[in-house]
Amino acid sequence: MVKLATAAYPMGVLESWADYEAKISGWVAEAAGQGAELLLFPEYGAMELATLDGPEVAGDLERSLHAVSDRVAAADALHARLAAAHDVYICAASAPIFAGGARPVNRARLFAPSGEMAHQDKQIMTRFERAPWGVAAGDPLCLIETDLGRIGILICYDSEFPLLGRALSEADILLVPSCTEALAGYWRVRIGAMARALESQCVVAMASTVGACPWSEAVDTNTGAGGVFGPPDLGFPPTGVLAEGALNVPGWTYAEVPEGAVETVRRAGVVANRAHWVEQPQGAGAVTKRDLRTHSP
Repeated sequence: MVKLATAAYPMGVLESWADYEAKISGWVAEAAGQGAELLLFPEYGAMELATLDGPEVAGDLERSLHAVSDRVAAADALHARLAAAHDVYICAASAPIFAGGARPVNRARLFAPSGEMAHQDKQIMTRFERAPWGVAAGDPLCLIETDLGRIGILICYDSEFPLLGRALSEADILLVPSCTEALAGYWRVRIGAMARALESQCVVAMASTVGACPWSEAVDTNTGAGGVFGPPDLGFPPTGVLAEGALNVPGWTYAEVPEGAVETVRRAGVVANRAHWVEQPQGAGAVTKRDLRTHSP
């Protein structure tokens, strides 16, 4: 049995680094206290770090990107300590990071109980990330071997693209940290997450930012909820929904996944979407056109 915790996370104004450390430590302690072994924070949840440099910096789009990037190393050290102290895996809230390029990448970091870290950068940017943010695509997709199984990460918009999900089809668990402004955005990501669970016959966990952040141009409005999804098939709920949080209510959403559930559904499920993927016609040449118009041109 693997127990997952996905966050509906409210960002806020931080008065000091101690405030941030206490906040993250409290969230991790709460989930670990409920027996969670894998904790997922949302996309861009790290933007609250910009408030440590004051309201002018937090409210300026470009300056806030740099302010957050400058504090990621300290945030990573904190998450590594907490993962080791509580013997859990933690996917920290993603952050804009200037990783040697002229523009930042959007990077999620997964910490093991050993304190070791692996990272995943977002692949495809939304309109707002392209302009005015200027966020760049980063390192390619990776599959992370853990004691809980193989884990992949698709950051928000990435979860809406089937070929990215297919590239991670060996994953037992996909993590989808998200940050969406409107209800439609939340549902786009949730539908993408559920589709990836169906296609790859795996577990997909989604985390969201929630609440208003008037101090930020970047993440001023947030709508979402935590959720954990699987294929609607053998060993999983008929809806595919293992757990779903209440919309816009801060806190953790928990789900337990029976040991071997993914392996079993892939081997003996009613359908075999993952194995049958290769049977799809490849390319436009596989499409035959028919014309049923009354008056053809």
